Amino acid sequence: MNEVKETPINGEGARPSYALNRSGYIKFIVSLSGNFLFLLALYNAVISVFLPNWVQKIAEQTGWDKIAAFSLIMSAGMVFTFMAQPLAGALSDRTRSRFGMRTPWIVGGAFIGGVGISMIAGQNTIIGVTLFWVLASVALNVSQGPLSTTLADRIPEEKRGVVSGFVGAAQTAGGTLGIVFGGWIANKNLGLGFYIFGIGIFITSLIFCLLNKEVSTKAMKTEVFEWSNFLKQFWVSPVRYPDFNLVFLSRFFRFLGYQIIINFQLYILRDHIGMTNEASNVTIGKMAVVQLFALVLSSLISGYFSDKFNARKPFVILSAIIMAISFIPPLLMRNELSMLIMAGILALGFGMYMSIDMALATQVLPEKGANAGKDLGILNIGINVAQMMVTPIGAFLMKLTSTYSSLFIWAIVMLIFSGFLIIPIKSVK
Repeated sequence: MNEVKETPINGEGARPSYALNRSGYIKFIVSLSGNFLFLLALYNAVISVFLPNWVQKIAEQTGWDKIAAFSLIMSAGMVFTFMAQPLAGALSDRTRSRFGMRTPWIVGGAFIGGVGISMIAGQNTIIGVTLFWVLASVALNVSQGPLSTTLADRIPEEKRGVVSGFVGAAQTAGGTLGIVFGGWIANKNLGLGFYIFGIGIFITSLIFCLLNKEVSTKAMKTEVFEWSNFLKQFWVSPVRYPDFNLVFLSRFFRFLGYQIIINFQLYILRDHIGMTNEASNVTIGKMAVVQLFALVLSSLISGYFSDKFNARKPFVILSAIIMAISFIPPLLMRNELSMLIMAGILALGFGMYMSIDMALATQVLPEKGANAGKDLGILNIGINVAQMMVTPIGAFLMKLTSTYSSLFIWAIVMLIFSGFLIIPIKSVK
């Protein structure tokens, strides 16, 4: 059996379908997981380690407040990436090329994003860092949207839990490894770290596309493009598609809780726990090591049992509760041990979430995934908006309360609410 074949669905020139044999299925899982592993390693290393260190260095030289400067950079990135994934997904749905629908966006976005990440290493002003982080953020989101859609393109629903579990494990492991590596190289040669990830993300994306070549879409029919109709696609009626909108809102509130701690965790170690810069860079690596095995184990086991029992909702709800519980130790105890305990429990919950969330998302898409690229991109807006908001929210809470305890309380409330939003979903067990 061929790994890919073009099967017209509604006549000549219809959307191609992919029939993967065993080796093609394994190759797809491994390469997609590898690409997401590196992408999440990049995000976590840059956001949690590289940028906070780089910003603090510039702030000390220029008189900026480090929290205000970091908030500006992250907020600018999120504002400009607000619609990047759904736009890229929708445009990839319409892309007609000899390389397929997704490949030009995956590779092109990774190349430009890699350039942006690399250029940060040469900046000595907050404005310069902001500009290149915005460039990198937009481009990497343009790449990530179509990359996520390949799951819906190639894998049937009944197998998506296992694939989602592997991808989730890779994402969580990648995030962990990124922080371990980031903490290590930050004390050695921080600038080199930006170059390694900038070049690496392009290489891993290119490898994925070469190993999973798309068939040509040049013969596919395309509707006449009209801006009014194109923009209307981005409204998904909560009345017609309530489950889709519940997943959207759940993602939004989950990342309002989770990301506020992740974004500030280096400063939490320094200002809440009381560590030196060098010690905090080491401890953030220790936390990542604690997370690694729990994340991978949780992702794989959750994905397996989710498929076995044909259930997504219970795992997503339970993961929210576990993640909320993880923030209690550092809220009550200001020491390194509390942060290590937090890392382990958070890993169990987040690994469970990442392994099931993608599968759940693909099963609530309008019109059975007819516009999967656009719709998965819309779901990711929930994450993007939350990430755009958390850093200024964190800065405001710190200004208001002068304590990082307020961030932990905020995170707990948001996570519990995100779990409750999954309960009313009816189309998925």
